[in-house]
Amino acid sequence: MKKYTIGVDLGGTTITAGIVDEEFKVLHTCTCATDLPQPEHVIEEKIANLCRQVLVESNLTMDDLLWIGIGSPGSVNSSTGVVNFNANFGYREWHLQENMEKLLGCKVYIENDANAAAYGEYIAGGARNTRYAVVITLGTGIGAGIIIDGKIFAGFNYAGAELGHMVIQKDGRPCKCGRNGCWEKYASSSALAEDAKATMLAHPQNMMWKLVDGDINKVGAKTVFDGMAAGDELATMLVNKFVEYIACGLTNVVNIFQPEVICIGGGVSKQGEVLLAPVRKLVDWEDYARDGNRRVNIKCAELFNDAGVVGAAWLGNQEKL
Repeated sequence: MKKYTIGVDLGGTTITAGIVDEEFKVLHTCTCATDLPQPEHVIEEKIANLCRQVLVESNLTMDDLLWIGIGSPGSVNSSTGVVNFNANFGYREWHLQENMEKLLGCKVYIENDANAAAYGEYIAGGARNTRYAVVITLGTGIGAGIIIDGKIFAGFNYAGAELGHMVIQKDGRPCKCGRNGCWEKYASSSALAEDAKATMLAHPQNMMWKLVDGDINKVGAKTVFDGMAAGDELATMLVNKFVEYIACGLTNVVNIFQPEVICIGGGVSKQGEVLLAPVRKLVDWEDYARDGNRRVNIKCAELFNDAGVVGAAWLGNQEKL
């Protein structure tokens, strides 16, 4: 008899629950607004209701499930089932696993959301058929997940893989984490957008203004790539610098972990080879193991928004390792 799982991607804006089959295919999803701030029990009820809804809409019942997996932001202790700290939600010592098992009456696994997304890419996306992988999302910040010998790496305190907060510029731009010069302050999509805004304000005749109809609030990372494609020199300069920042951090990641593959996700990854080809060139030149025959494969992530659902859905397989 075919069995299914539910994967829940808990985000600060939306919560998504998806039915996932044994071939790691997302069969159906349901989404609702998170509506923060909310007390813990409200979020738990939202998750439970979404799980029930996606089952009903898929003509399935709890008896058809192996388990439910949840990817949550924050420091998540997957062994105890406790979210030690979730800054965006304002929760500390959140007993998410225990509470959800009581609500749903089935086995529940939890993991950090970035780790769950990385696991999704590992089992069904751009990192499949490897044993050592790093998945990096270039978004508002830089999210990351690390797979070592098939297992999610979280560190002894379950706060590992915060690659966006390694410093690439000593005494550089201030970061909300309290440090200066963090990678995500230079190589995230939001960092590129902020650099573009500063450049445009300094050059009011720049063509990127036309791309956003004169509204600085519409500027995003794509604006810069569109400007470069149209031949704008300032946009090209910004993209080239952005590539250097990405490559700097990736080279650090390669030198520390030597993964088989690094998958790049986030909206900016849709630029494909326009972004990745020059990044690879710089990493290949700077990588400590550049004289070896076995080199890291830097490629786009494949699952995009489904990665968190797929990875969370099959967290139960991690327990078997």
